[in-house]
Amino acid sequence: MKGSTYRRCSCRDPKTGKELGSSCPKRNSRNHCTYSIRQELPPREDGSRRSFARGGYASLKAAQADLDHVRALLGLAESDDPEGTQLIAEMLSEVSRDKLPLPDVEETRRRLNAGQDLVGSLTVGEWLDRWLAGKRIRKSGISRYETDIRVHLKPHLGHRRLDRLRVSHLSEMLTAITDANAEILEQNAQRHAAVEELAAVPWKGAENRARRKAMKAAIDAMPPFRRVTGPSTRQHIKATLRAALNDAIGQRVITFNPAAHVEIDPVRKPKALVWTDERVARWEQTDEKPSPVMVWTPEQTGAFLDFVADDRLYAMWHLIAFRGLRRGEACGQPWSETNLDRHSLTVTGQLVQDGWEVEASEPKTDSGFRVVALDDDTVGVLERHRKQQEADREEWGTAWVETGLVFTQEDGSWLHPGKVTDLFERLVAASGLPPIRLHDLRHGAATLMLAAGIDVKIVSDTLGHSDTRITRDIYQNSQELHQAGEKLQVARSGRGLTRTPPSCNLAA
Repeated sequence: MKGSTYRRCSCRDPKTGKELGSSCPKRNSRNHCTYSIRQELPPREDGSRRSFARGGYASLKAAQADLDHVRALLGLAESDDPEGTQLIAEMLSEVSRDKLPLPDVEETRRRLNAGQDLVGSLTVGEWLDRWLAGKRIRKSGISRYETDIRVHLKPHLGHRRLDRLRVSHLSEMLTAITDANAEILEQNAQRHAAVEELAAVPWKGAENRARRKAMKAAIDAMPPFRRVTGPSTRQHIKATLRAALNDAIGQRVITFNPAAHVEIDPVRKPKALVWTDERVARWEQTDEKPSPVMVWTPEQTGAFLDFVADDRLYAMWHLIAFRGLRRGEACGQPWSETNLDRHSLTVTGQLVQDGWEVEASEPKTDSGFRVVALDDDTVGVLERHRKQQEADREEWGTAWVETGLVFTQEDGSWLHPGKVTDLFERLVAASGLPPIRLHDLRHGAATLMLAAGIDVKIVSDTLGHSDTRITRDIYQNSQELHQAGEKLQVARSGRGLTRTPPSCNLAA
């Protein structure tokens, strides 16, 4: 295919504005003109012609070197490889049009043989957008990926070329996140101090009102309270990027995944501890939890169930405490999969949050689909709950929302999992018992079953754990109960505890 170098003068006639070209009187002067190259490229599939053109070379030698470079790239495709020929021609056409640097011959050879994109101008941000759009997973998972990409990955890495992403770039991102955490903590502390100072200023008096107004304005000008990016979130950010880059490797866009090699502090799971008498006494003095994950003793669980005996969702608290259903599973459990005559229920779905919206979903893993055996006491609790629901249905009449679920709002509509958690926390606080999370109630069910000598495989299946190792991690709690001399039966003594306050309801 034809190709050439040529001199070009860009001088223009002052009257007409046209280029003088070969008629320029200075054309033969040294260093007056620049050199250009033009190389014919293989025609497009529709037969139309195209070429590689570039100018502005200071010397013939430099122009000839680039022309030879273009020809070397054209020679990479075998004569019997029309697809490779078209790929190289398209690459050179794009490089010419966008004035990009000529790609390295050996790197282009490697990309061509590996079936990768030849130009390699795709950015990390562009790939992440493409990758996310192609994901086919539940909305809650997409939402988590989207947050990682929008808040962290694109701001720090989105501008970088995908094929040039390095481990050092990821390390810089993680360092920046850590630095931002320190700044957030400092700003939060300043805002807390300002709010406390404002609260100490009396309302009465013109001078105090003016002072409060100025302090409020200063607080409004401060950055809002923000959460730091904790270890678990940092691990998830890394996992999101690693998954996206693995797919890029699978599609032969890149060959190396730097996210697989970046060092990050491991996330240590908090150790679950039992609320022993000594820990309760310490909590009453300091208001501090020994661990983020705490488990009630059987006596404490019984005290809580006594306290919430008149709560409309008592049956839910009982079911989670004894059989260990997850929050979303309890909220989404249908009567059609609850067979009280056979003392069992089948977990086939759940209600999950996407932001603050609620949607029905299948269990997260295959092990989540399971049959849960029910004891006589739990069956009796659910039978009484069903009678109350039937009375509610009759009272609401045509306004009743028929969802077919075991646990609902008063009008039959879905429970909001987030509001269920809020209600549980208010009930625990009102009971005076040491605090636990709603998920810890499920954790306590596992502890009680293991402490009672039930086989770990049965406990694992009941809870829907994907691996018995997860269940075995809980075993230390059952040992602690034995060491504390706890009776392994939930006490329902009703020791004069105050009943549920009217303010503790789902709508609060």
